[in-house]
Amino acid sequence: MIRMQKFIGGLMVVVMMIPALTQMEAKTRTKKAELAQSTSTGTDQSEHDQEVFQRHCSRCHNAPEGFPPQISGTIIRHMRVRASLSAADERAILRFMNP
Repeated sequence: MIRMQKFIGGLMVVVMMIPALTQMEAKTRTKKAELAQSTSTGTDQSEHDQEVFQRHCSRCHNAPEGFPPQISGTIIRHMRVRASLSAADERAILRFMNP
């Protein structure tokens, strides 16, 4: 019973974060595009990371901006299970969220 309560509490935290994620779409996409254009090294990697995010996450979420890596890591680990992400996709999305 306690495990279920902790699970539901954790799930509620993630669900409560979704509106904040969706409000930052335009700003983040612009920032990611500017970052990809301004860096000559890693441009291919950042484009790949953005493409992975678009393919897996953008169906339900907008790109976040300003989350600490610890929170992003927690969200991605949760969503890896929910969205059946591979380990490589998980790393790519984490890099996209925290350049």
